Amino acid sequence: MENYGFIRVAAATPLVKVADVAFNLAQIKDLIGSAEKQGVALAVFPEMCICGYTCADLFGQGLLLSSCEQAVAQLCRDTAGLQVTVVVGTPVSVRGRLYNCAAVIRDGKLRGLVPKVFIPTYNEFYEARWFASGADFLSSGSGPDRTEYAGFDVEISPNQIFTIGQTAFAVEICEDLWSPLPPSTYHTLAGADLIVNPSASNEVLGKHPYRKTLVAGQSSRTVCGYIYSSCGYGESTQDLVFAGSSLIYENGTLMAENERFRMEPSLVAADLDVEKLRALRRRENTFSAVSPDGRPASCYAATYVHTSLGPAVQTDFKKKLLRHIEPHPFVPGGDMAEINRRAQEITSIQVLGLATRLSHIGCKSAVVGISGGLDSTLALLVTALAFDALGWSRSRIIGVTMPGFGTTGRTHANSVDLMAALGVTAREISIVPAVKQHFSDIGHDPSVHDVTYENSQARERTQLLMDLANQEDGIVVGTGDLSELALGWATYNGDHMSMYGVNASIPKTLVKYLVRWAALNKFDTASAGSRPVKDILLDIVDTPISPELIPPSAQGDILQKTEDLVGPYELHDFFLYHFFRFGYAPSKLYFLACKAFCEQKNADDLFVGPEGRKEEYNRETILKWLKKYCWRFFSQQFKRSCLPDGPKVGSVSLSPRGDWRMPSDASASLWIQDLENL
Repeated sequence: MENYGFIRVAAATPLVKVADVAFNLAQIKDLIGSAEKQGVALAVFPEMCICGYTCADLFGQGLLLSSCEQAVAQLCRDTAGLQVTVVVGTPVSVRGRLYNCAAVIRDGKLRGLVPKVFIPTYNEFYEARWFASGADFLSSGSGPDRTEYAGFDVEISPNQIFTIGQTAFAVEICEDLWSPLPPSTYHTLAGADLIVNPSASNEVLGKHPYRKTLVAGQSSRTVCGYIYSSCGYGESTQDLVFAGSSLIYENGTLMAENERFRMEPSLVAADLDVEKLRALRRRENTFSAVSPDGRPASCYAATYVHTSLGPAVQTDFKKKLLRHIEPHPFVPGGDMAEINRRAQEITSIQVLGLATRLSHIGCKSAVVGISGGLDSTLALLVTALAFDALGWSRSRIIGVTMPGFGTTGRTHANSVDLMAALGVTAREISIVPAVKQHFSDIGHDPSVHDVTYENSQARERTQLLMDLANQEDGIVVGTGDLSELALGWATYNGDHMSMYGVNASIPKTLVKYLVRWAALNKFDTASAGSRPVKDILLDIVDTPISPELIPPSAQGDILQKTEDLVGPYELHDFFLYHFFRFGYAPSKLYFLACKAFCEQKNADDLFVGPEGRKEEYNRETILKWLKKYCWRFFSQQFKRSCLPDGPKVGSVSLSPRGDWRMPSDASASLWIQDLENL
């Protein structure tokens, strides 16, 4: 059964009765059973949940400590034959000192004890009254120690890494996370993919958001999955209230959390993508750059003990995946304020990049080819905003519409009206006479609508723009987007070329989003004659994507629709994002795309027009276009190897000078074969 690099984890919060070990054991066992039924591979329980964190001076009672040890032994017996790995908090007496520990249990055996390192000595958390620091097992530099506990001879040390199948995890406990240099920093550098944190964190006003910030930041900084489980109902006593905060993060993203202040047990689970985490670590070369030899200069750099806990749970991720797969990963989400902030930031990056280039070379104008399509519209909007930022008149922008054999009345009208509305200098130059002359010169039959017929038009337009830029002492602002670069959907030395490409790292789904956002937020009150600019922009958004190189229908409608030829851009952008960011194999891209587009109910209506989706995706459709994506991405690299400059906007960029350096003649055989094996 393929796991696609996922592992199912859970954070459990049982009911607790302080010092009632038998009651607590029964609660823990019930949640372990629930985790096993859900296919959980790793379940994390709160700090000291065997007896209760708030036992205070009762921790000095031998009866309580021996009962805890017996309970751990019973848990080991009860987990015999189960696949779930359990991490549970318990006090452990070793060498005359008491340690706040996490016990790691798998299939009937205690596999390790991990003591807490940072022991609070302030306010209500006066743990130092009862517990010693786990640093005792590191100070000698001799590595981990061993002890007898619950009938097992086990390692006891903070520096332990446990492996479930191919996934490695380590443990830190509560206050360890709040320290300036949490042990998890070093655990991840030593190879832990996941960090688990059995915690007892009480509630005070404003603490929970900060707690989430800590967990999110640490999981992001160490590029790991982080499972945090804090004690809840029943633990509250005297001055303290515990609300049972359970959190699961993946590289800074919240994957699951429970409802706090519940008066019943809870278990939240999520599927973490370990393959993704490892890919991100490989890409970030600062991840292990801690000291000249690549190792942190700290006592935590002592030898780690690695313990294999056996194979991973055979979870059927195809049947159910406990994580949301965003179908439009490039498109901003969140509430309206966040959407506006991100859209504004994206546009600002484009504007500043272009403004810097314009002012640096001291040009007097910018030339933009305007087709009435999405890409040229966004490029024109960005150029207008850049001229505004520089304090230059928009009349210095030369917008050029160049009708050809496939130009329709709809796109032509939108081009002309948009240029007028934005106050740029508009020029119209038909390419038809020049292209007909060119066909005559090279002996091409104009009735043959092949690649020569199409590319001759694209190259004629580019020649016009370049020559006009020379004439006007300006530069050609490119309109091509990231999706077209990924697919090679551009005419080499035609629309493929410019002097600065403002959309070079903006994928088509984001172009569409930004034009719509601009219509509703930037230009919603402007007008061009009788047409509001908002209406012009929204009509451009709703126009079928087309290069308009083939004559329209007898009714003047667009016949050449790009997405009918190369596939839906929302699928290709999905493939591109995950292929580039995480290095996923096509088989995993297929699995995720099926989850995102076939199984999840997506409320996002960004790509649904008045008539609804033009195509309902099924698995066969996704596979068809994924094969097309793989073939085109590899075969078209030569076009990306000579790209003009353009601003990097997001985490995905195909610039040959920075983020993507690929041989132009690399074979796609491995990737195609991976799909053939499905």
